[in-house]
Amino acid sequence: MKSDKTAKIVLTALMMCLIILSTMLIKVPIPFTQGYVHLGDAMIFLSVLILGWKYGAVAAGLGSMLGDIIGGAAAWAPWTLVIKGGMALLMGVCLKGSSSKIKEIIGMIFAGAFMTLGYYAAEGVMYGNWVVSALGIPWNIGQFTVGMIIAEIMAAALSKTPAVRYLTYKNDSAASRI
Repeated sequence: MKSDKTAKIVLTALMMCLIILSTMLIKVPIPFTQGYVHLGDAMIFLSVLILGWKYGAVAAGLGSMLGDIIGGAAAWAPWTLVIKGGMALLMGVCLKGSSSKIKEIIGMIFAGAFMTLGYYAAEGVMYGNWVVSALGIPWNIGQFTVGMIIAEIMAAALSKTPAVRYLTYKNDSAASRI
């Protein structure tokens, strides 16, 4: 039992690091704003599938926040902690009980919509201009959509390996491949 908790903590730290790296390594600037598009959402979605909503939210919030701080966007860190942690919580709520591909996708869409609205509000407050903050909406939608695709591909790949035991939310099709 103690080793399960230790493994969960280690996996949480690992996912935090993957979120930081995927947020910082590939940045595509969003025109007319100070924001950028990155692959961090893919690791956030994957962290929920691996860790569940509690540890996934910790990895998502802290990993994304640290990515902002280390990557030179410290002003965004408090917003990111709440928004990215909220994404993981919302996705986890959608997966509560059992998981299926449909529930995973619905959870990711709700989480992505939450992120898009969260950053719209944050940018509106920070910039003092709601029109400029609206410019980020399509980019954020694209970011979480690409994140969904990458996370589903990675989860499918993991489900075909012994690492499937680390997936908290195993759907029926993944379990049948073992």
